Amino acid sequence: MDVLDNPPDTTVEKAKTSSGCRTLLKQFVAYLSTEKGLSLNTVASYSRDLQGFFNFLSELARYCTSFTREDIVNYIGRLKDAGYSTASLCRFISSIRGLCRYLVVEKIIVDNPSETLRAPRQWERLPKALSLGDTMRLLESEVKSKMFIRDAAMLELMYASGLRVSEVIAIKINDVNFEGGFLRVMGKGSRERVVPMNNRASQRIREYMLELRSLLLNDRQSPYLFLTGRGRPMTRQRFWQTLKGFGDSANIKLSPHVLRHTFATHLLNGGADLRSVQKMLGHSDIATTQIYTKVSSDRIKKVYQAHHPRAK
Repeated sequence: MDVLDNPPDTTVEKAKTSSGCRTLLKQFVAYLSTEKGLSLNTVASYSRDLQGFFNFLSELARYCTSFTREDIVNYIGRLKDAGYSTASLCRFISSIRGLCRYLVVEKIIVDNPSETLRAPRQWERLPKALSLGDTMRLLESEVKSKMFIRDAAMLELMYASGLRVSEVIAIKINDVNFEGGFLRVMGKGSRERVVPMNNRASQRIREYMLELRSLLLNDRQSPYLFLTGRGRPMTRQRFWQTLKGFGDSANIKLSPHVLRHTFATHLLNGGADLRSVQKMLGHSDIATTQIYTKVSSDRIKKVYQAHHPRAK
């Protein structure tokens, strides 16, 4: 990696110490928040990933502005040997790529060492989508909880609209249009989109609002749709616990990603076009959505092999 002879400030020199690397990381994180508009959770992931990379560079006596492509490859290789999943490896690579682009933009380096770096194949990133039968069984399951009405509404909405956890808990009352059957969602990178909401999800949300939400507020006010038992906005941790409860009740291994992937896979299996699914999922790049076509293709192969007389 070539460093500019006369960078605009002393960033490079400062980065030659651990405190300098911390400073660089803070500057990059601020850039992601203010310039790129990334969410707090995404920024936090970048920060954690890069801190690990900086620690690795420190072991090699390298500075956080003078690493090479080979250093990146060796680091990813170490993570792979340590048992990290393909999804995690792709995320680490994405974080390092983001840092390299930032260093080039800020004229701290000349050449981008990650420019020709290829990410691992990402088919393995997809959790197995639920079958239609398992999905119906999950949505019809009942969990003994005082918050069942709220929890059932969140579960139904996730499958109906393919939302991320962060999107579900951020929904506000004014985002929901019952008459039109859709809701506004603020996705990654502060990109707003409109997603459809089916009658079953709409009915579940209405029941929650009429029977439980006002009790949770206890004469207080909140713009957020889904609330905790104390009347505060729903948290990611509580949401995960809720999903786990439904999964255990239906004897299904469940996570938010499984529901989101199930939503996309069922749409494609039902004949939806890829571009529409991309818009509903909020993917900025259709290549991300194309990953789901492998799941649908696998199903098509199984159907063919099971029913075509010459396939056996």
